[in-house]
Amino acid sequence: MKADLWYVFGSSRGGPNRLRLVYALEHRPRNANQLAKALDLDYTTVRHHLDVLMQHGVVSKTDDEYGAVYEPSESAREHWGTIEEIEIQQREAETAENTV
Repeated sequence: MKADLWYVFGSSRGGPNRLRLVYALEHRPRNANQLAKALDLDYTTVRHHLDVLMQHGVVSKTDDEYGAVYEPSESAREHWGTIEEIEIQQREAETAENTV
């Protein structure tokens, strides 16, 4: 699971938005439309990132219907420390880029 987390959050351009999605879901399970509004992201962007997170077992959803509610998977919860570590490293990298 750690390798999947590093891949989806740390090694792609979409990583920061995926982190935002997972943190929002940790705070409160939501559907894609609610996430798009809460994070001020395009709905199709949110759907894409949720699909990637689902493929890697990071989030789960209530059903396959429109309006399905997403939440962090049990496996993601068990590895939450890794998610936080990735988020810290991304923040530090961003800060370093902005000071150069």
